[in-house]
Amino acid sequence: MEKYLRNNFEVEAKRPTEENLLRWRSAVSIVKNPRRRFRMVADLAKRAEDEKKRQKLQEKIRVALTVQKAALQFIAAGNRVQHQLSKEVQDSGFGIGPEELASIARSHDDKGFQHHGGLEGIARELSVSWKDGVASADLTLRQKIYGSNSFVEKPPKGFWLFVWDALQDLTLIILMISAVASIGVGIATEGWPSGLYDGLGIILSIFLVVMVTAVSDYKQSLQFRDLDKEKKNIIVQVSRDGYRQKISIYDLVVGDVVHLSIGDQVSADGIFISGYSLIVDESSLSGESEPVEVKEAMPFFLSGTKVQDGSGKMLVTAVGMRTEWGRLMETLNETGDNETPLQVKLNGVATIIGKIGLAFSILTFVVLTSRFLVGKALHHEITHWASSDALVLLNYFSIAVIIIVVAVPEGLPLAVTLSLAFAMKKLMSDKALVRHLSACETMGSATCICTDKTGTLTTNHMVVNKIWISEKTSLTLSDHDQDVLKSSVSEKASNLLLQSIFQNTSSEVVKGKDGKKKVIGSPTEAALMEFGLHMGGDAKAFDEEFKIVKVEPFNSVKKQMKVLVEVPNGGGFRAFCKGASEIVLSRCNKVVNSNGEAVPLSEEHRKNISNVIDAFACEALRTLSMAFKDVKDGSNVDSIPDEDYTLIAVVGIKDPVRPGVKEAVQACLAAGITVRMVTGDNINTAKAIAKECGILTEDGLAIEGPAFRNMSPDEMNELLPKLQVMARSMPLDKHTLVTVLKNEFKEVVAVTGDGTNDAPALREADIGLAMGIAGTEVAKENADVIIMDDNFTTIVNVVRWGRAVYINIQKFVQFQLTVNVVALMLNFISACISGSAPLTAVQMLWVNLIMDTLGALALSTEPPHDGLMKRPPIGRNVNFITGVMWRNIIGQSIYQIVVLLALKFWGRRLLNLTGSDATTILNTVIFNSFVFCQIFNEVNSRDMEKINVFRGMFDSWPFLMVMVTTIGFQIIMVELLGVIAETVPLSWDLWLVSVLIGAASLVVAVVLKCIPVVNVQREPAKNDDGYEALPSGPELA
Repeated sequence: MEKYLRNNFEVEAKRPTEENLLRWRSAVSIVKNPRRRFRMVADLAKRAEDEKKRQKLQEKIRVALTVQKAALQFIAAGNRVQHQLSKEVQDSGFGIGPEELASIARSHDDKGFQHHGGLEGIARELSVSWKDGVASADLTLRQKIYGSNSFVEKPPKGFWLFVWDALQDLTLIILMISAVASIGVGIATEGWPSGLYDGLGIILSIFLVVMVTAVSDYKQSLQFRDLDKEKKNIIVQVSRDGYRQKISIYDLVVGDVVHLSIGDQVSADGIFISGYSLIVDESSLSGESEPVEVKEAMPFFLSGTKVQDGSGKMLVTAVGMRTEWGRLMETLNETGDNETPLQVKLNGVATIIGKIGLAFSILTFVVLTSRFLVGKALHHEITHWASSDALVLLNYFSIAVIIIVVAVPEGLPLAVTLSLAFAMKKLMSDKALVRHLSACETMGSATCICTDKTGTLTTNHMVVNKIWISEKTSLTLSDHDQDVLKSSVSEKASNLLLQSIFQNTSSEVVKGKDGKKKVIGSPTEAALMEFGLHMGGDAKAFDEEFKIVKVEPFNSVKKQMKVLVEVPNGGGFRAFCKGASEIVLSRCNKVVNSNGEAVPLSEEHRKNISNVIDAFACEALRTLSMAFKDVKDGSNVDSIPDEDYTLIAVVGIKDPVRPGVKEAVQACLAAGITVRMVTGDNINTAKAIAKECGILTEDGLAIEGPAFRNMSPDEMNELLPKLQVMARSMPLDKHTLVTVLKNEFKEVVAVTGDGTNDAPALREADIGLAMGIAGTEVAKENADVIIMDDNFTTIVNVVRWGRAVYINIQKFVQFQLTVNVVALMLNFISACISGSAPLTAVQMLWVNLIMDTLGALALSTEPPHDGLMKRPPIGRNVNFITGVMWRNIIGQSIYQIVVLLALKFWGRRLLNLTGSDATTILNTVIFNSFVFCQIFNEVNSRDMEKINVFRGMFDSWPFLMVMVTTIGFQIIMVELLGVIAETVPLSWDLWLVSVLIGAASLVVAVVLKCIPVVNVQREPAKNDDGYEALPSGPELA
């Protein structure tokens, strides 16, 4: 079986090939209901059609932009089309209509832009201050006139469509036809209403199956719809009512002032207000790979594009369906996620079992029909046929169809979807947004987590703890420390420090709702700005005195940020540089002394400063150096100097380790997962934090990115097993590390990332984890999971749920295969020996409901327990149906078949049943015992290896709900629905017999779990919690 599954039903978890996706689809056969079975499978034909459509639209947009730009150059202002303002727009107090405004940015209409008075004119016509933003009181009016920032979406499927999908099951259709025929023949032979019951019972059972299935599928669809909406929700920063705030893109309105920075998605069409080095990638919209620089001369932004570099502000001019992005989204279909490896594998299992079930079904029908014909021949009635004979053959046909209904485990692939939907919903409440279904599964196999330091292992609540300035180190924790610092530093040095802090920054000091000053920006920048404010600095005063000419934003490759400002009164220019301490220090040839003067930097002085940096780093402080350079020659202001700076100060920023991180790291190590820290920080800072977190051990290695970069493949292979910390790394180093771990060591790698440059590593890793708070939109778009609180503990929780999903599906498969085997063998053997099946069509449909939809709901939604993190990772290429599962399936099947057949053939004597209704009572006891065997086996399946199967059962409300519902409805069927279900009420002692037969499977499970199972792939290992270790490791991953 496993060889067949690997050859035909194996797909990659991430970016599977078209060939593999098509191969497993062609291998699937014996599908009862394709509409339901493949509901969560990507539509490859629609996807290919969409891709062609997208490319055509992108080409149209690209050509249109090019042609419009060229054509508009030749249209004189006087020849422009005059747009008439509608009365509604005029009455609202606006001076430009929505279509005309939208066309300016969409068509890059520079002449139209100037015709309306440029930025000032359009802001005036929109009744907005591009400094303070829109007023909250105007939001509803703006949405009414200019539209809301939402796209036309395909309406979601309603409940009755799910009912219709459930009715498309071929076997149920055949059964319905058979039931109608049975009613017709039954009334003709047995009269009204006796002849009605058999067929009506089947129809009512089908109705129950369809409704339960539809409700389950509909609830799943609602969960996925909520998650999908959350995935599309992007948070943007805007200025409204005079202060900065964060809002959802769905709340953007025309006139909003949006703040943009590296990695952000442009969420509406707009016009450039101000900014530095703004480079925008328009490839998602136009297909053009060449990035575009947005500036005053080329001031247009298009929705759906991404900020590749720089920062700035934009005035929104069009939202929603008035943007090209909105029009593009409208034409594309939702083709769904790629199917997950487990979904594909279980489609394979369902196909194999379906073929076996079909064979048994045909065989059962042939045996029953042959016995019937032989019986007629022996009684010399082969030529005499009555309507009662047709009813018997119809009953045989129904039994054969019912066997297919039970034997084809249509619910197997859908159980994966149910389990994933449940896990994704729970993870969402635990601050993890799963973007791709397969990531939930793959996290269960993770053998290595490469994590960032800042914000993930640490709190990201930073404060300047120490500073080296004017040749001495000072504490800055308290107001007293800062007062001492102010009095000990010369005014000139202090001014240089404050100017460096306030002008060489990507942060901004703004007013909050309460009127107090608030710093907006990255935690590192915010810590410096807060320190500058406490030192008495005034950001606005510096900006008014020194005009910023050019900015080079922080770059994770260069690890520094630079700014060039114009010194007033013809004083030339001044460059500021801030970044990684040792890198900035290497670019300096002077240092500010205690008098605030620039003096040459001797080698001894350089060494002393390096020692200060190391001392800060060893205290787990994040170190930054700040420097300046006066540039007298202003001829080349297009570039900022790289060398010959004067060092101002070295600051040490404290970023405490998050509570619970050390325990989470220990949990990973106990689970066989290696944790590696990859950070851009100083190596001593990284080592100090790694030791505090429990990542760096005595025999572990910590290296710097440049050293790793220059290693040969052989050196890397020798080093990586011991590597635990990589400091001063670049995004390319992270990508290389992930690639080598995956390809050479066959590790299943999860990697965290927050910056735009982390995108390649996030895509390459088996599981890309983007940070929800610090992460850019580009990083999130390339990730599989978004960690909403940036917390390492949340990552470990994702691993727990990944393992839970895999184990839960195994539990359900074990349970369902046991029911399959027992139902098949019981009906077949009974048919061969006695000429009749012990379970009727209605009873089998009820059993199918128990093992399919209800079984999946009970077992696929079990929450993770601590034992899961005490066993090794799940190997991706191990046998899905393990030796332990086969042991349990075969053992339970033998017990149930033997007991139920014993009841079938000797039950009347064993139970001392007499009288005319003895056969009906016996059949009811067999049915009741069979159902209770499944109920107790469902409890057994909660844990495939440990004897205590009741642990945590009362914490799983879906499991308890299914148990109560199943037992309650079973009592109703036996005691009250006898006419339809062909049962009779049982005495209390026969109820006790049925329950005890079922409960005995608990004892059978205990005996089976004492039988050792030899793993053919590796020796079984016992863990502290008594679990057998799952196959894992480089050779199997």
